Amino acid sequence: MRATNRRDPPSNAASRRPATAGPARPDGHEADELVRDLYQVHALALIRAAKLLLRDQQSAEDAVQDAFLGLYQALPRLSDHDQILPYLRTAVINRSRSVLRARQRALLRKVQHEPPMSSAESAAMAGEDRRAVMAAVARLPRRTREVLVLRYYLELTDQEIAATLRVSRGTVTSTASRGLAALAHELQEEL
Repeated sequence: MRATNRRDPPSNAASRRPATAGPARPDGHEADELVRDLYQVHALALIRAAKLLLRDQQSAEDAVQDAFLGLYQALPRLSDHDQILPYLRTAVINRSRSVLRARQRALLRKVQHEPPMSSAESAAMAGEDRRAVMAAVARLPRRTREVLVLRYYLELTDQEIAATLRVSRGTVTSTASRGLAALAHELQEEL
């Protein structure tokens, strides 16, 4: 097997395959355009969601980049293009989980919950209430944080959250309910 150079044109193996009854799979150029368009439309929201889970901008950006790279590599195997966005969401969540596990194993220093105060906008957003809420969310269990971020930040339906996290819809509903109750209780105690 010869090693391919990044500058070599993509193999035209897809054109040698027999036609299938499923949806057409994009060739190299179409795949490039599809991933680029998806990145332009969805990357910012995915980065923000990952940042809420990871509390770190660079790690969030890396998680999303890894998810898009994985999508690009998996695109020839994805037969249903309606599943691309759920694939990306799941990939971002899974990468975020991996980063958090790696942090725990390495016993890294405590991650700051607030972005650096480098702009007027950042300074205006850094109120005491926001810090209290972010700290309370950070203390929630992993799955609860994930459900709340997906529901209230990315505004996904319970069914979409269930598909992303690969749990039942009932688990999503009960997890969100318990998470909101825990947040309300904790924030009431702080006031």
